[in-house]
Amino acid sequence: MTQAATLERKRTRAAEPQPSSRPKDDAAMLKAAANLTRDLNVPKSAIYWADMLGSALLGYAALFAAMFVHPAWLAVGVGLVAILALYRAGSFIHELTHIKKGAVKGFRFTWNLIVGVPLLVPSFMYEGVHNQHHAKRYYGTVDDPEYLPLALMRPWTLPVFLIAAALAPIGMLIRFGILAPLSLLSPKLRSVVVGRYSGLQINPKFVRPKPEGEFARDWAWQEAAASVWAIALLAMVATGVVPLRDFLIFLGVCSGVMFLNQVRTLVAHLWENDGEPMSVTAQFLDSVNVPPPATLPAIWAPVGLRYHALHHLLPGLPYHALGEAHRRLCKELESGSPYHASSHRGLSPLVRRLAASTLTKRRISA
Repeated sequence: MTQAATLERKRTRAAEPQPSSRPKDDAAMLKAAANLTRDLNVPKSAIYWADMLGSALLGYAALFAAMFVHPAWLAVGVGLVAILALYRAGSFIHELTHIKKGAVKGFRFTWNLIVGVPLLVPSFMYEGVHNQHHAKRYYGTVDDPEYLPLALMRPWTLPVFLIAAALAPIGMLIRFGILAPLSLLSPKLRSVVVGRYSGLQINPKFVRPKPEGEFARDWAWQEAAASVWAIALLAMVATGVVPLRDFLIFLGVCSGVMFLNQVRTLVAHLWENDGEPMSVTAQFLDSVNVPPPATLPAIWAPVGLRYHALHHLLPGLPYHALGEAHRRLCKELESGSPYHASSHRGLSPLVRRLAASTLTKRRISA
């Protein structure tokens, strides 16, 4: 299921764009970004493996501990550790969409085996969706699967946006445990499942095309594995093999992971575009960096996601190189460069800005 509210946008006359106010591309910034980071483009396999496996191991250890430890406050504390660790492990799905296939051998398969399938978020749900978000002609438009003009929408949109994410694990169980096997019997249902319920997207108007070629084969085995796991899990709960309490803890941790990711998504952009195409610089300025000295972004925006604006400039740069790239650009570019305008202080100011925007800016009605 999608991770956000199903909100139908209707552009009003008041929401018509003002072309003269849109930033044009800043040649100096784009040139510096390309030239200063040429040596940083190769992903380091050891970092990827150690980070992902370590996060997954800690996350699952904490998850199982939460099912057995007492008293309740200790179980909650351990559960929070599980959420943070599995959130970090799960965030590597973002890297899978950008690193070249085979650049870190076996990483995609292993991630799906130990993270994607068990948490019911196999990588096919993101690959092919996120890439379109980075296409210059699609970013911020109705064809962008990962964009809603939240700053221009009604205030109630924001809590619904977060609540939908918290309920996503239930939606994933329905999608893989019920809809996937039933769709094999009905071409019409299969078309709906593929088009509407096979993407980690926030734009309800986005419809996925049917997969083709090698990607179709990857999709098939990942979906089959996730369906088998979802059906087995539901069966084990129904027959008492897995206690209901343990199942609810698992769902609670998965919900926490989804909710935390949605909070991070809420501040990944400023969400101020009204649907018109944007220049690369305009896309960059609509995106967010939360660099040091802030320390909490390392927790709520892990695996390089704290440099989200820089990532939109250099989407192929591996996550472990973004910090160095940011330092180089800050040193090279003068204070008046638009690059510095993308840096923000932290989560709370960004949330306040977005909430205030829903109350004061021209609106796109829902």
